[in-house]
Amino acid sequence: MATAFQSERVARFDGEAPRVWSPLSGFRRARDGWVRTHGNYPHHARALQRVLALDGGADDAAIGAAVARWSAVELADAVTREGGMCVAVAGEDPRVDDELRRHPLVDVVRLGEAEASGVLAVDAERPLAGARVLDLTRVIAGPVATRTLALLGADVLRIDPPVPAELGWQHLDSGPGKRSALLDLRTEGGAARFDELLAGADAIVLGYRPASLARLGLDPESLAARRPGLVVGQLAAWGFGGTTGERGGFDSLVQASSGIALVEGGPDAPGALPAQALDHATGYLIAAAMVALLRRRSTVGGSWLARMSLRRTAAELLGLPRRAEADGVGLDDATRESHAVTLSGPAGEQRIARPAIAAPRRAVEWPSAPHEWGSDRPSWAG
Repeated sequence: MATAFQSERVARFDGEAPRVWSPLSGFRRARDGWVRTHGNYPHHARALQRVLALDGGADDAAIGAAVARWSAVELADAVTREGGMCVAVAGEDPRVDDELRRHPLVDVVRLGEAEASGVLAVDAERPLAGARVLDLTRVIAGPVATRTLALLGADVLRIDPPVPAELGWQHLDSGPGKRSALLDLRTEGGAARFDELLAGADAIVLGYRPASLARLGLDPESLAARRPGLVVGQLAAWGFGGTTGERGGFDSLVQASSGIALVEGGPDAPGALPAQALDHATGYLIAAAMVALLRRRSTVGGSWLARMSLRRTAAELLGLPRRAEADGVGLDDATRESHAVTLSGPAGEQRIARPAIAAPRRAVEWPSAPHEWGSDRPSWAG
């Protein structure tokens, strides 16, 4: 599990290690505090550059000097308005975390009525054999969830818009067992093809901003009305109601905003967890909820929703007991490598983390190598 949470540390694609972080991603000292920026995606990097009046060749010193001219909150607000990703680093707020913990970590809601259907396989190692899952997610948490569903036997089809493209290494790292197709759901043809796929789906996992999905009629309630019996998994960075549904975010930004960065940091600078633990934990929990709800649908029927946010996961983590000091124990390179596997497929040779799930009698292996982003037809396998 530890290697799976740090999968980027063992990932190799045709022998090359991925560049995980952009120069525009990280902690920067502002005039009155710290910010955390995220510029891994080109459109987010361009937004940061516009706000900071930087060109594409700006070095670390120039980026630092530009950030230092701003107050932390003002910069975060300006970047957000421009379509970029930046938060002011903040301390823990027990009142906020206590309120979040009043709600379930995984919020399960019955969306509607439907007859019991889709009996799951008896095979304990592939309990989702025969189930069809649409994957409308990006980055890490959602793709980890759907990768896990594919491992358990589901036919998982990831659907992306043609732009912006997913980061190549990130897609491959979270892509074993899945297929990947492109559809523009804002076009008549793309929407019609999606409706055909939805009609044959048992489940769907949503990872885009809730407000954006609602504008396209892809909110859980609308989907369940169109496909009774659907099981929906939904993930968001900050939450689902009001203005939180409009906000995008990443694990690193939620860590910085929730107080984790200051817990993990030192006297001179904020810090981060040794893995993007909010993403991975949320992804595995959503996958587990989806399995449970598909089984529930097979016995009692209904359309179901399991919903989680990275911010709620952060509150759960912040509420756990803590050591006075870090124990300094981590995985060495040899241990991590022993939990990696090399796969070969249409996208070349990929070395990625082994599955985090184990079977009682034998190791569980990825069902197939990752496919290149957008390289498959938007259709079910069988």
